[in-house]
Amino acid sequence: MTDVVIQIVNLTREYLMGAERVQALRGVSLEIRRNEYVAIMGPSGSGKSTMMNLLGCLDTPSTGEYWLNGQEVSRMPDDALARVRNKEIGFVFQTFNLLPRASALQNVELPLVYAGTSARERRDRSRHALERVGLGNRMDHRPNELSGGQRQRVAIARALVNEPSILLADEPTGNLDSATSADVMRVFDLLHRQGQTIVVVTHEADIAAHAERVVTLRDGRIASDARQEKVQAA
Repeated sequence: MTDVVIQIVNLTREYLMGAERVQALRGVSLEIRRNEYVAIMGPSGSGKSTMMNLLGCLDTPSTGEYWLNGQEVSRMPDDALARVRNKEIGFVFQTFNLLPRASALQNVELPLVYAGTSARERRDRSRHALERVGLGNRMDHRPNELSGGQRQRVAIARALVNEPSILLADEPTGNLDSATSADVMRVFDLLHRQGQTIVVVTHEADIAAHAERVVTLRDGRIASDARQEKVQAA
């Protein structure tokens, strides 16, 4: 079995904005292997949000190929893409997107509810995911009883509960102070050591410093793709 999780080949994405055609991505090719920790960076308008939407199967390319875990997803219809998203991709956003009246455990269970998993298995897997992010003692707390960092860890646990091929994080510390951001990045470091493939989209150099590889986009193209000595969260 190949260890390439993500393979994109000559990917382009064009949008029509009124009468103007905007080229958000201009022939991007990239491979990400199992257990890599990759940061995607770039200034505003560089194409990184478009790249995240394509990698997360939230959008489809204008041309080119996207292979995820051996499946070509770039030509899948919407219903098939939805199944791939639920099974293969764990999303972490800067807004936590938690249900306010649900406990941490119930929030983490949600993707399993959509997948039709039995109640007992849902609880067992959700407990394990919360324990992985250090919230084993906060399972019954609602979001308003948790700190910002704890809420983001609940969101990370929810992203992990389906054991996805990739954890895709979009500005995961954007709403957090520096101390809480360091706490959340420690969780990503731990998950990477446990074998999780992680892709973080960020404009913050100190967040990208945790990755072992940084891909920089500029004007819809890859400007650089470099390995680095990753920083461990203090």
